[in-house]
Amino acid sequence: MLKELYIENLAVIRKANIEFDKNLNVFTGETGAGKSILINGINAVLGQRVTKDIVRSGTDKAYISAVFSDISDSVCKKLSDYGLSCDDRTVILSREISSDGGSVARINSRPSTVSALHDIGSLLINIHGQHDNQILMSPERHIDIIDSFGELDAQIEDYKASFRKLQDISRKIKELNLSIDEKNKRIAYLSDIVDEIGSLELSDGEDVAVEEEYKFASNSEMISRAVSFSCGALTGDDDASVSDLLFAVSERLSEYSDMSEEISSLCERLNSAKIEIEDISSELSSLGDKIDVNGERLEYLSNRRDEIIKIKRKYGELSDVLKLYNSSADELLRLSDSDVQTAALNEEKATLLSEVTEKAKALSKSREEAANRFIDEVSKELEFLNMPGVKLSFTHEKGKLTINGMDTMELLISANKGEPPKPIAKIASGGELSRIMLALKSVIAEKDDIPTMIFDEIDTGVSGRAAQKIGIKLAQIGKIRQVLCVTHLAQIAVMADRHMLIEKSLDDEKTSTTVKPLDFEGRKYEIARIMGGDSINELMLENAEQLLKSKNNA
Repeated sequence: MLKELYIENLAVIRKANIEFDKNLNVFTGETGAGKSILINGINAVLGQRVTKDIVRSGTDKAYISAVFSDISDSVCKKLSDYGLSCDDRTVILSREISSDGGSVARINSRPSTVSALHDIGSLLINIHGQHDNQILMSPERHIDIIDSFGELDAQIEDYKASFRKLQDISRKIKELNLSIDEKNKRIAYLSDIVDEIGSLELSDGEDVAVEEEYKFASNSEMISRAVSFSCGALTGDDDASVSDLLFAVSERLSEYSDMSEEISSLCERLNSAKIEIEDISSELSSLGDKIDVNGERLEYLSNRRDEIIKIKRKYGELSDVLKLYNSSADELLRLSDSDVQTAALNEEKATLLSEVTEKAKALSKSREEAANRFIDEVSKELEFLNMPGVKLSFTHEKGKLTINGMDTMELLISANKGEPPKPIAKIASGGELSRIMLALKSVIAEKDDIPTMIFDEIDTGVSGRAAQKIGIKLAQIGKIRQVLCVTHLAQIAVMADRHMLIEKSLDDEKTSTTVKPLDFEGRKYEIARIMGGDSINELMLENAEQLLKSKNNA
């Protein structure tokens, strides 16, 4: 769950450190106090896109950090994928946003990426804002709701794997079923490539080996002379050879080596140098014996080098040339033997098509069963949320096979008894959308393992008894998930296990927003303000107190 949130220099929030209850947390405050900034801060630390305008004016950067405790196994696994540990079941996400547009992300104080924040954050918090209602307004998204509710991910992935195999087989058959003219042209083209490259009998890395040997062979005569000269200079019969000179120097100095430790040491070094010179001369002599100025070999290397340079100039690096040869040979084999292959592929395609069709039918049945359960459970939630007359249903059409199956599903709604169901996008009001989405979130919350849910203005378009029911429902969800809710309604605020006030003030001619927890008295005044505005009287305070005290009996 979200244990603590720290915000600094984020829009109108100069500094805020917020601790959360594990159940229902409610934020209230006057319009414009900065409630949306709080949600923006959470979005930012969860890796959502932000702009530099979010940084408080007059400051260089904004900083947000969030501490999550009791994280699930799935979050621990995701952390492990990023090379991070979760020994204490705690993770800290942080983000620093510069006024010049830069951004720095950290996970457990280690530098990370914004995409990693998003990847991990998606397993920690589910945020419902007014834009989420667009899911209900978009019929193409309705099937995703059913798939999520029915926990059909494994079945869908199994179907998709088979469907992709079918696509691959179909692609291969299409390649083989080229027109005769196109096919013959392709065979001729591939044959030229295979003949041209194949005739060279190239091997991987041969270009480097030939180039090295060519350079050595083409300079072998000069190398041989240099080696011969070097051997003579080092240990030759001439009295002026390096070896003889070193011997002479050593002999002369050795006469005095017992008189000086330094001279003795130098004599030893001269003897070592003489041995090293003799070794070098011996190795040079062996090298000279190996140098064979072979005109035929040099001519071969020159010709081979020219062939390799030419083929590389035409087709790229030698590795690319070899890849082209192998792929061309494989395709040529397929085309040359296309009739046999086409028959085998068509047989394989028929088997796969039958398999995919059966899996699509099974998936369709699972979706239908999930949709029926979904309608039953959501209808119960809607009845509780003061919408007893609303009836939900799904259209379920089956068409051609696609990567997502064969189904098209749309959620329909009948807002009043006796009315035929219609697309939800056409007849649902803002208040109905909010309550339907809350019902959806409520039934799905029991199936996923995302520990924290945030509702931003779930109370849009509702009041009275309906608002009270939403408050009760949020409190119920708060028993199985941590819930954060931004609201304008007293009926929801009174249900909070932790109530926080977002308040705007003027500090040094600059607007600042603070977030503070309210005790019972503070909650009483805030509930009264929500109900009656700034003109708070004793009756409003008494009503607010009664609402707070009657919370447990709601």
